Amino acid sequence: MHIIEDMNDKQLSTKDFVREQIKDKPKNYKRTLMRLGMSAACGVVFALAASVVMLLMKPVIQRGVTDESESTETQNTQPEPVTEETQESEKEETDPVVEKEPMTLEDYQQIQTQLYAIGNAANRSIVTITSVVSDTDWFNNSYEREGQGSGTIIGDKGGKILILTEKKVIKNASGINVTFCDDTVAPAELVKYDGNTGLAALAVAKADMEKSTLNSISVMEMGSSSEIHKGSIVIALGSPLGTNYSILTGSITATNNEISTPDNNYRVYTTDIVANQNGSGVLINTDGQLVGIVMQSYGTDSASTLTAVDVTELIPVMDLLFADKDVPYLGVHVSTVTDYIANKYDIPKGVYIKEVEIDSPAMNAGLQNGDVILSIADEKVDSAEEFRETLLKLAPKEQYSIAVMREGTGGYKKVICKFEMGVLQ
Repeated sequence: MHIIEDMNDKQLSTKDFVREQIKDKPKNYKRTLMRLGMSAACGVVFALAASVVMLLMKPVIQRGVTDESESTETQNTQPEPVTEETQESEKEETDPVVEKEPMTLEDYQQIQTQLYAIGNAANRSIVTITSVVSDTDWFNNSYEREGQGSGTIIGDKGGKILILTEKKVIKNASGINVTFCDDTVAPAELVKYDGNTGLAALAVAKADMEKSTLNSISVMEMGSSSEIHKGSIVIALGSPLGTNYSILTGSITATNNEISTPDNNYRVYTTDIVANQNGSGVLINTDGQLVGIVMQSYGTDSASTLTAVDVTELIPVMDLLFADKDVPYLGVHVSTVTDYIANKYDIPKGVYIKEVEIDSPAMNAGLQNGDVILSIADEKVDSAEEFRETLLKLAPKEQYSIAVMREGTGGYKKVICKFEMGVLQ
């Protein structure tokens, strides 16, 4: 019972505890306001301090940003290595592609006009040669006939005007007259001619010429064969078609042709310029310089087109003629025995004799077809060019020796021949 009563008392006391109300602690507004004020004051102080620091640090920050941006720009703008592709791409960007318009008839006419202007200027060096030939008719009556051809002024020396022409123009002439570009006429004399090439040297005394004529004419300037190639534009002057002071334009069609004459091999130019078999004159380049002597007899192609011999190969002969010296003549057609030919055909190196002219100094000396020349006048020769140069130094009517290798039953043997240098008439 006591136990029950105690339990009942405990339950009553628990209920009484439950019924008690828990009251909130009374708020202290003063303290709260003081805390809020302190927080606001600290915020204001922090903001002011931050503003002061930013103001003080602003120049330093700006300087650092500027340096960094400049460094970045410098790195970005550092020049890239220049390569061929870069140059080509830049060139493509800077150089606009210009499309060439096709040439018109007016363009062609302008080119032709310029070429004719070059020809007209060079015609001051061209002369007309008139030869007077005495002959008899069927009734044995004497008469005179005239032949004409062209010549070229190539020198002014010793009070004389030097003129180059072909022997056929003055063949058997008893008198020679020269007509200059101003139509004045003066007598000329034959200095020398070469029976091999057919070139002839004439001279006109300046004392027989008018002063105005001397001021009108000019000496032809020599050109270089190294600048002549297939397709080169050339101008033909003289009388390639029979009429003097003609101006014909065209181009070189071949430069690798060669004509073999006694003792010499000459390079021949073929052109697309129309000419006849009896034509004469010269070829000039677009600078007005002499590059070829018209020689239709040396034509290797059609006789209806103009053929000229490289002037640089004729200069040694021209120098002898105008010096009033005879051109040496031996009378052999030769070619060079190269290393390839020597090894392939088992022939000694030297100058191979292809043909010996009849009644020539070479035939009289006992030279034969197939001989290989080693030396002439005790001077070694290894090519046809060296043979020609050495031969032109020798004097006609003088005695010389020539060493050759001659093939026999036991192979090649060295043979020494003696000859007298001649002159081809």
